[in-house]
Amino acid sequence: MGMSHAEELRNAHGKKLAALALGAIGVVFGDIGTSPLYTMKETLGTHGMTPQPAAVLGVLSLIFWSLLMVISLKYVTFVMRADNKGEGGIMALMALAQRSVSGSPRARWVLAAIGIFGASLFYGDGVITPAMSVLSAVEGLEVAAPELDTYVLPICLVILFVLFAIQRHGTDIVGKAFAPVMVVWFLVLAWLGVRQIVQHPQVLWALNPKYAVSFFMEHGKQAFIALGGVVLALTGGEALYADMGHFGKKPIRFAWFFFVLPALLINYFGQGALLLHDQSAIENPFYKLVPENLLYPMIALSTAAAVIASQAVISGAFSMTREAMSLGYSPRMAVVHTSREMSGQIFVPWINRLLLVLVFLAVLGFRSSNNLGAAYGIAVTGTMTMTTLLALVVARRRWNWHWSAVITVGIIFLVTDLSFFGANALKIAHGGWFPLVLGVVIFTMMTTWRRGRDLVVREIKQSGLALEPFVANIADHPPLIVPGTAVFLTANQNAVPHAMLHNLKHNKVLHERNVLLTVEMLETPVADYEERMEVIEYGNGFFGLQLRYGFAEDPNIPQSLSRASSRGLDFDMMDTTFFLSRENIVADARRPGMALWRDKLFAFLARNALPATAFFQIPGNRLIELGAQVEI
Repeated sequence: MGMSHAEELRNAHGKKLAALALGAIGVVFGDIGTSPLYTMKETLGTHGMTPQPAAVLGVLSLIFWSLLMVISLKYVTFVMRADNKGEGGIMALMALAQRSVSGSPRARWVLAAIGIFGASLFYGDGVITPAMSVLSAVEGLEVAAPELDTYVLPICLVILFVLFAIQRHGTDIVGKAFAPVMVVWFLVLAWLGVRQIVQHPQVLWALNPKYAVSFFMEHGKQAFIALGGVVLALTGGEALYADMGHFGKKPIRFAWFFFVLPALLINYFGQGALLLHDQSAIENPFYKLVPENLLYPMIALSTAAAVIASQAVISGAFSMTREAMSLGYSPRMAVVHTSREMSGQIFVPWINRLLLVLVFLAVLGFRSSNNLGAAYGIAVTGTMTMTTLLALVVARRRWNWHWSAVITVGIIFLVTDLSFFGANALKIAHGGWFPLVLGVVIFTMMTTWRRGRDLVVREIKQSGLALEPFVANIADHPPLIVPGTAVFLTANQNAVPHAMLHNLKHNKVLHERNVLLTVEMLETPVADYEERMEVIEYGNGFFGLQLRYGFAEDPNIPQSLSRASSRGLDFDMMDTTFFLSRENIVADARRPGMALWRDKLFAFLARNALPATAFFQIPGNRLIELGAQVEI
């Protein structure tokens, strides 16, 4: 007897869910999946703690309940509900939160500051994850053959260089190998853990939260400091949310609860079981789990998993940069698409080079995964806290949660986040300063760019001639009219563009059709069809055209113009000339706005930004640029 249509649909849906969950295992869980390499060693081995049985059970209990509270409950269940038309990540969440308070400029500014600082720390994560993961994996050589320890740093640098070098070829080719490698990785994690748990089942007592509580009662301040190591088990929580747009919520949740979480917990408990009967294993509890004859294959597998973990964070940095550019918080940069099928797979050369330099500096400066632990924790916990704050605003304003629910959930999550952040803040002098300095520099650049663009637009609007009287005057006193269409890029539909005035003043001509084009980037990832284009007819051959794009889209003006015929405006590209004012920014201390040093920083960023024409994909042979000086 054949299957019913409903059964066939269920089967097809199940297969699709399994395929997406498999893809998610390969891309999304790399960062959190490599945490067992260093978490136990960092927590119990570097804070003056000794791996006594009570301390081992206490730390295991903390790791177990932290994974349930922060990753399962907060990220996978609560934060992933806050999707911006399917997109996740802190920039998408910031845009969603800002939309929910659209009537209050002050509230929007506060939310922007929270989101940008969280994003700035995420770049710190993008630097430290590759350094930490690859170092931890290669440090297995010190266990396998202690005499090889001098080769650990050079091998790390070579692996990282190759990783960044292949970015331009796209993650598509490498991506096909990701899922099988990570599936094997998680299965091996579970196998290594089970071998020890079977021998020492008493380790399972750590499932009881009373061990975590008594760990704090006994060790006091030392236990609080140990939280800075426990948080390393949670690295990659932000990646689950950031990659939601690529795979969807269901596959990520399915893969987490039924495959990744059990494998991680079994491995952590296996490391704990080993430490219960062999305290000396604290040197490197992960590699001490591995049978001696399998050490070298395990180092190779760990390195592959570390590279995949690094790839996920680097791809996240590329995606976030594109969102920051679209939302107006970053100068325009070249974006290269590396896949014809997946629009989200992109390569940003400038960011790639910057990350490579910073990762090399981190490896050479910190020299071991132990030293990097403090830096890692600050970057992770800072972003986690900012994400919680933005998600609470969304819960209140968009989901209409009652205040009591928002406060209850807020207290639970913020006390957890801030405890982790506080434990890592104690280590600022020992490396925690690195992501903070990096975050403050990036935050300053992003806010300066946003404020500078606002000042430039304000200056242009104030100095422009009103459009309507100008159009009426042209009708009364027409200049020489030449055939064809002129498209003027402008930020203000109500004023005459500078480029048009220059053209009229110097060339004494106007085209028979003049289109004032404004491009607006929305706070949603993809623009709806009906809001993509708006045409206004001013008369006498003058038109206004507004194009809108989502922050996850690539603005392609020629492509959009080819679709304008549906709105009554036909474009023949061979007969169309684009005019653009290239602003030369001049810092002026006498003008209100920003401090002089920020004016100069903005002018420097503007000079080095990708021209708007390249960003909007306007062909160079159809373009005329006219200079305009703007003082801010």
